[in-house]
Amino acid sequence: MISAGDFRKGLTIEIDGDVYQVLDFQHVKPGKGAAFVRAKIKNIMNGGIKENTFNPSDKFPKAHIETKEMQYLYNDGELYYFMDTETYEQIPLDHEQVEEAIKYIKDNDTAVVRFYQGKAFEVQAPNFVELLVTHTEPGVKGDTATGATKPATVETGAVVLVPLFININDKIKIDTRTNEYLSRV
Repeated sequence: MISAGDFRKGLTIEIDGDVYQVLDFQHVKPGKGAAFVRAKIKNIMNGGIKENTFNPSDKFPKAHIETKEMQYLYNDGELYYFMDTETYEQIPLDHEQVEEAIKYIKDNDTAVVRFYQGKAFEVQAPNFVELLVTHTEPGVKGDTATGATKPATVETGAVVLVPLFININDKIKIDTRTNEYLSRV
């Protein structure tokens, strides 16, 4: 059991039969009255986000989330198929479960799939990926003094802001957590 006074970012708890992840929290001690915890929590099964206030002594059971590294195989138009590299078992996931990560994953890349009670609910791309630039406007000579950027589309379809010297067919390193260009590879 976890008390609301012990909330931390990323913690998963069960509230009324649903599983929530703590996105943000704040301990509040008003001038008069009892202290409380204000938290922004996300339902991990349906993606809904809400803000609640809790008494610091409220207790909730901790939700145990399993993570498994799996290989992305293909998309058949509706479902995305991932394979467990140890058992070779394939699981189909729908777009809502993979939409954040699929922008950075190519066929046969590995990703982390998160499970709650044996049911997959989210896919996470690796923190850093190296992808090929498939489309970008050419940089104009002399525009580099300001550290200007331009949008570039990579092979998976994600759009990333890159420096002006990046061209088509350059391989770039991207931080998937912030969608930022890191370097040319």
